[in-house]
Amino acid sequence: MTDTRTKLVSAAEAPATFFREFREFIARGNVIDLAVGVIIGAAFGKIITSLVEQVVMPPIGLLLGRVDFTQFKWELQGADPAHKLPEVAIGYGAFLNTVIQFLIVALVIFLMIKLLSTMRRQEAKEPAPPPAPTPSETLLTEIRDLLKAGAGPKAPESR
Repeated sequence: MTDTRTKLVSAAEAPATFFREFREFIARGNVIDLAVGVIIGAAFGKIITSLVEQVVMPPIGLLLGRVDFTQFKWELQGADPAHKLPEVAIGYGAFLNTVIQFLIVALVIFLMIKLLSTMRRQEAKEPAPPPAPTPSETLLTEIRDLLKAGAGPKAPESR
């Protein structure tokens, strides 16, 4: 009877324990930091896409004779309007834009890591200040200094 009751109680408490453990896991700083990083990364990706498509590629296309890279493609089969079939093509211009986006992201990440590494090296070079003495160490230092100075309590003279 006690064994059955114990099983029922533990089965009833299992969901509460599971959710408590899950809440503790989510509340840890690492998971929250990761979530913030993913959100910022997604926004950063949109910024890089805009940078490549609207800032970097137009001047490159202008220098190469007013070329729009997104329109570069190898047509494998033309469109068939009679049968309402679209063209089949490999869009290597869009791929080129994506490669440039990747290179920009890789460059930014490289620069960030290089900056962090430089900062860590500088922190490692600077020695940490010694910790402040504890109150008992301070008291012992004062007693030592008083004894050295001869101002300590004098022992009673014996006759």
